[in-house]
Amino acid sequence: MNDKNIYELHSKICKALANPIRIEIIEILNKGELNFGDLLKFLDISKSNLSQHLSVMVSNGLVIQRKEGINSYYKLSSVKVATACQIMREVMIENLNGKINLLNK
Repeated sequence: MNDKNIYELHSKICKALANPIRIEIIEILNKGELNFGDLLKFLDISKSNLSQHLSVMVSNGLVIQRKEGINSYYKLSSVKVATACQIMREVMIENLNGKINLLNK
């Protein structure tokens, strides 16, 4: 696989992460596997909206879906997914602190 293909795949994962609800789902699932209903209890969204978000996350390899009977369970595909989000949050906080420091001078 050449670099251009890697960049394209990387971009698709970043697009899948570029939604506040999906970031919240990652934070929730970082605590452990949950079924659809339990995950829905944490979020203020409709069933269909959660289903759409989870579909994007599963298709991009961020989340793994497991079926048991009529229940679907979801977990992060890797702890690195949550780590990546945490690192981006730290970058955001550093940038905000830098701007605050500039304003206070």
